[in-house]
Amino acid sequence: MNATEGKVLIVDDEPSIRRALRTTFGTLGFDVSEAITGEEALPLLRAAAFDAVLLDVNMPGMGGLEACREIRRQFPRLAVLMLTVRDNEDDKVEALDAGADDYVTKPFPIRELVARVRSAVRRSHAPTDNVNSVIAIGQIALDPLRRLVQKNGATLHLTPKEFDLLHHLMKNAGLPILHARLLSAIWGPEYGNELEYLRTYIRQLRKKIEDDAAHPRYLLTDSRIGYRFREA
Repeated sequence: MNATEGKVLIVDDEPSIRRALRTTFGTLGFDVSEAITGEEALPLLRAAAFDAVLLDVNMPGMGGLEACREIRRQFPRLAVLMLTVRDNEDDKVEALDAGADDYVTKPFPIRELVARVRSAVRRSHAPTDNVNSVIAIGQIALDPLRRLVQKNGATLHLTPKEFDLLHHLMKNAGLPILHARLLSAIWGPEYGNELEYLRTYIRQLRKKIEDDAAHPRYLLTDSRIGYRFREA
């Protein structure tokens, strides 16, 4: 990245929201641009290299979900966070299915939003050729080549499916992963509704990697949406 924290595009038709976000991110050292609609945002994204987009779901003209799909098609590595006033399960799943990296519900805690933007920017700049590199987050280290997981240097004994599930979550650390996507990634494309599979394996993984499985620090639940591994 450049000398700034990153270049962010705010896409929202509410002037007060744009003003608040511009002030906050500008003060923190981000280079901020604005657009009112998805139609206005796309030419801006093609004209300059942005690190993240904050995209409102409800906008006139091209809606946020349609804009997200088009942004993801044209800029597959760009970090996209959806801003929504709707906090129900279906809306969040729809946002993630449209290609959003994450979602934040209005009114949003500014510190949480900034943290998620920084996290998304880091992921968008991560090298794509390190698929076999060791992933280390907190006390947990996973070695894909050796299929080895350690906690504080002590080897944990995982089943093959437990390893695959943990690997998928850790390599996408910080991202909410939908139940159906996890099932498809680990068990195959014919799976998608077998939530008890996931609950069972997540429960077993937590017993092995967490200090207290009832209060997990690493393997987190996005209620009724899916799971995410703690951000590094």
